Amino acid sequence: MGRIEGKVALVTGAGAGIGRAVAQRLAAEGARVAVTGRSENNCRAVVAEILKANGEALYLALDVARESDWQDALKSLDESYGRLDILVNNAGITMSGRIEDTALKDWQQIMAVNVDGVFLGTKHAIPLMRRGGGGAIVNLSSVLGIAGSAMISAYTASKAAVRLFTKCAALECAADGIRVNSVHPAFIHTPMMEDTAIRLYGDVATGKAEFGKLHPVGHVGEPLDVANGVLHLVSDDSAFSTGAELVIDGGYTAQ
Repeated sequence: MGRIEGKVALVTGAGAGIGRAVAQRLAAEGARVAVTGRSENNCRAVVAEILKANGEALYLALDVARESDWQDALKSLDESYGRLDILVNNAGITMSGRIEDTALKDWQQIMAVNVDGVFLGTKHAIPLMRRGGGGAIVNLSSVLGIAGSAMISAYTASKAAVRLFTKCAALECAADGIRVNSVHPAFIHTPMMEDTAIRLYGDVATGKAEFGKLHPVGHVGEPLDVANGVLHLVSDDSAFSTGAELVIDGGYTAQ
């Protein structure tokens, strides 16, 4: 039997990268997984991978920055599975540049996805989890939600907001048996990292090597590294953990 056998999970940004790995890992441990993301094709491919591995999954359309989408998605999930036990607020976008060159619309877009999306998901998951007797919410923050960095202020500010919002939600939800924790990865080899590598260094291989130097272990992480951490937080192995920060960073923040 899997560690989360029979649980129902919803993962945002699950079409690629960390979200894909999380969806697959949770399904492998027995959860029924709602896969959501910006690319329907990518998400349906993830669903197909889970089904091929004898897991259970479905695709739900969801723009995390739209409240009506959250309401519709959770209604559909309730109709299909009758409950929600696990929410992984993973969807996120990034941008870099000097503060003085950052357009307000770009700043607001980062906040809409990275912060509003986490808020809306948590807000609408709470009643469904409470009805089922509890649950676990994991919000993807970042090492840049703990330490600042030049040239990436909007992303850093958004991830810091996720970090503290998580603690507030944990305090509010504790009496309902809903645990809320955050995960703080450093550089992970995802499509987002590849895009950043190309933008800063011209190609993925060079960027990946340079990013690896930022970590005492000497390399960037893989999506499965984060997925394993998320699994721990949503399983009974972490039943006494709420409002906590799980840092998965190859020593990045220990320096």
